[in-house]
Amino acid sequence: MVWIRSPEALAALGRELGGTGALALDTEADSLHHYPERLCLVQLADAGGHVYLVDPLALSDLEPLRPVCADPATLKVFHSAENDLGHLKRRFGFTFTHLADTALAARLLGIRELGLDALIERCLGVKPPKSQQKTDWARRPLSPAQEAYAAEDVRHLVALNDRLTAELRTLGRESWFREECEALAAAPPPSERAVDSDAYRRLRGASRLDSRGLAVLHALFAQREAWAVAERRPPFKVLNPETLVALAAARPQTRGALAGIPGLPPRLVERYGDGIIDAVNRGLAERLVPAPRRSHPRPVASPVVQKRGDALKRWRATAAERTGLDPGVLLPQRLIDVLAAEPPRDAAALRVVPGFRRWRTEAFGSEILAALAAAEPARRS
Repeated sequence: MVWIRSPEALAALGRELGGTGALALDTEADSLHHYPERLCLVQLADAGGHVYLVDPLALSDLEPLRPVCADPATLKVFHSAENDLGHLKRRFGFTFTHLADTALAARLLGIRELGLDALIERCLGVKPPKSQQKTDWARRPLSPAQEAYAAEDVRHLVALNDRLTAELRTLGRESWFREECEALAAAPPPSERAVDSDAYRRLRGASRLDSRGLAVLHALFAQREAWAVAERRPPFKVLNPETLVALAAARPQTRGALAGIPGLPPRLVERYGDGIIDAVNRGLAERLVPAPRRSHPRPVASPVVQKRGDALKRWRATAAERTGLDPGVLLPQRLIDVLAAEPPRDAAALRVVPGFRRWRTEAFGSEILAALAAAEPARRS
């Protein structure tokens, strides 16, 4: 296990990994402990089990790793790759080719326990180390237990992918896996977390507040966000949502009135009391504006569209039992909605449905088309 903390060491690692046949990757962030989230660690391991811990907190960029991530000759193996790819694509502008995701492979095998520890133990007989998922990955130095956990997250990934791919090949599903991984590699990076102006309305208990209470809650929610950013702490660690709603209901205007609010002990009153009272007063002074109506309410499906959707769900349930696959893998609800609204009439039309994938057409296309056809209204003679 080698730490990479300097530009020189990272450049050397980039050269060393060039031309590698397979490379496991994982990342660790600090969303449970800091706000906004930071990327704190990138773990890599080659097929021989040599592990490298790259420290993004000590490096301004990871440019030397860009070529190997883009190299079609090097297989990049992840487990549940979405978050990892999000960090590397969005922050560093990396592109990926020839990618494998062991969680995807397990789903296409019908395996129910998709956690990495469970898969490694099932397929390779390796006992996982004690979990460090709730750890603070921004701390330095990392403890030996943290280092061991980070290393084990990548040390066995290449071997695990080999085993799962062999099982998929036996079932004739390897091409399904390749297609799903190609789509994952090509997907654009998710955008940065956008500010949701209506998030305060979705806090538990917010729906029971009147208009003035919602205005106070809005002001408190914005104040908590400002404190979270200033203190680099997740908002729920500043004030929990239940406390915000209780404050909006009580609308305290003095420090004394803060006593007895759930989740607001004396230490938090001392720290945030004046700011809470100021936020409450802002909410009380805010001009009330009626909540905007949804400009595009969710359309109600017609009876024939509902009938098609129900037919597809019945087919999916039967096919899931037959294949051992999760229903959401066979045919996600988003595809059921699309097919029910605009049913394709043949395999050629099915193939061009966005996100449908070739493997679904080849393996199940005729069954899906038959289910749709059977749901069509009978024509009158």
